[in-house]
Amino acid sequence: AAAATLGLLPLGKTQSPESLLDIAARRVAEKWPFQRVEERFERIPEPVQRRIVYWSFPRSEREICMYSSFNTGAEDPAAGPGGAA
Repeated sequence: AAAATLGLLPLGKTQSPESLLDIAARRVAEKWPFQRVEERFERIPEPVQRRIVYWSFPRSEREICMYSSFNTGAEDPAAGPGGAA
C-alpha cells in the first residue's frame, strides 16, 4: 500500500517477488550454455531445465536480431580460395 501511495506501483496492482527457481535459472543461463549444464549434471528436474532454457534466450528485439545474424566465423565456401566470389 505504501508503494502505491508513493506512485511506485499502479493503484490496485501488486508485484509478486520472483521465484527462487527463476532467479537461479536466470543466473545459470547467464553463466553457462545449456549444453554444458546438461553435460555437467546427471539429473536435472524438468521444471528446472525449462526455466534455464527460457532464460537462455535473448529478451529484447535488438538482442534477437544480433544473435540471429551471428557470424560463426566460417568462411563462405564460394568465397574461399579457388571458389567463385
